[in-house]
Amino acid sequence: MSPTETGRPAYDSRRLRKIFDRRAATFDDVAFLPREIAQRMRERLDYIKVNPVQVLDAGCGAGDDLPSLRERFPEAPVFGTDLSGAMLARAVTHDAADTGWRRFLPASLGKALGSRGPRFAQADFSALPFASGAFELIWSNLALHWHSRPDLVFPEWQRVLKVNGLLMFSTLGPDTLKELRGTYAEIEAAHGVNTHKHVIDFVDMHDLGDMLVESGFEIPVMDQETLTITYKSPESLLADVRRWGAYPFRREALPGVASRRMHKALLAALEARRRGDGTIPLTFEVIYGHAWKAVPRVTPEGHGIVRIEDIGRGRQGNR
Repeated sequence: MSPTETGRPAYDSRRLRKIFDRRAATFDDVAFLPREIAQRMRERLDYIKVNPVQVLDAGCGAGDDLPSLRERFPEAPVFGTDLSGAMLARAVTHDAADTGWRRFLPASLGKALGSRGPRFAQADFSALPFASGAFELIWSNLALHWHSRPDLVFPEWQRVLKVNGLLMFSTLGPDTLKELRGTYAEIEAAHGVNTHKHVIDFVDMHDLGDMLVESGFEIPVMDQETLTITYKSPESLLADVRRWGAYPFRREALPGVASRRMHKALLAALEARRRGDGTIPLTFEVIYGHAWKAVPRVTPEGHGIVRIEDIGRGRQGNR
C-alpha cells in the first residue's frame, strides 16, 4: 500500500536519523517527559502477567528505560534498537555506567541480576534485524509517532514477537502541540502566507487500534490522557520543542517572509496565550496501547487453524 493510499506522508528515515543524531547531545534536557510516561507504562504493566525470555525496547533512544526493564525481568536479555546512532551511543554509555559494578559479583549472581545487559542495534522500526518470533515482549515509549507509517511498523513488530507475545507502547496523539499548531496558523494568516506544516502528523488512537488488529494483534487495549507542560516564556517553550526532535520547525521554511519578523510574531502570539497563573501551556495527548500477538489463523501452506478453545464460541454467542 502506498503512502498516497494510506493518506500518510512518505517516510524519510535518513532525514529522521540526522535530526536525532543532532538532538542526541541535548535530549536529556527534555527527557523528563518520556521518563514520566515510562513510569505510567510500568504501572500499567503491573496488571499484566508476562514473563519474557527476551525483551526489545523499540526506539530506546538514550536508553533511559533499559535499567528498569532489566530490573523487572532479570533473567531476560534486553535489546535496544533505535534509528539514531548518536542516541544509541548514549544508550551504550548509560548502560555501561549502570552495570559497571556488576563485574565484581560472582558469575552466578551476576547472571541472576541480568548482568548480560541489553544489546543494541541501529535499525528502522519497520525493518528490524531480528529473527521472527525472537521476543516475548516489545516495549516502545514515545517513539512510534516519529515514524510516519505505523501501518508498516506494527506488522514488523508482530513478526519479531512470538505467538502470545505482548506489545506495549506509548505514543503521541493529534492534540499534541495544539497551541503551537494554532499559533503558527494565526501568524501565517495575519501575514498573508500559505499555511505551512510545522508539527508532524499524529495518528488518532482509534486508527492505531485498527492497525493493530489488521497487523495480526488481538485484544488491543487503548487509552489516552492529556498532559499539560507549562512554561515561563515563549523562548523556553520553543527551545524544548526543538530539543524533542523531529518537528519540521525551521524558520526558513516560511517562503517569502522575513525570518526575524515571523519569529517575533510567533513569540508575541505565544505570549498572548499566557494564562492567569503567568504560564504558557503546551499540550501533549499521550496514547497508551498494548496487545498480544494472535495465534496464526492459517499455516504457511494456507491451511486454516482453529484453536480448541475457539471451537463452539460462535455457536454459544448466537444463543
